[in-house]
Amino acid sequence: MADTILVTLIIFSCIFGVVYIFLTTRNKERLALIENGADAKLFNSGKKYSFGQFILNLALLAIGVGVGVLIGALLNNLGVEEGIAFSSSIFIFGGIGLMSSFFMNRKLEKEEK
Repeated sequence: MADTILVTLIIFSCIFGVVYIFLTTRNKERLALIENGADAKLFNSGKKYSFGQFILNLALLAIGVGVGVLIGALLNNLGVEEGIAFSSSIFIFGGIGLMSSFFMNRKLEKEEK
């Protein structure tokens, strides 16, 4: 009981520490840029992803994992070891889902331009 509480506390404190260090460092960099006369909008030049693209990525990943579970069950029935059948097919079809979402997002970006 105490072990699970300690592990949970350590995990959340590590996540908090990483986020805190990231935000603090980003703030210091921006303040240094402002002091030197540079524009702080330099950090905002990256590409913005829309909510629809995120949902598309998540949906195709979930579809890929679902298909991977089905294929894993079929492979298990054919005699492949259970751990190998499920884990390999989940990762393979999840990756295929993410790759297809990449190509679909790229196609959507070309259509917008």
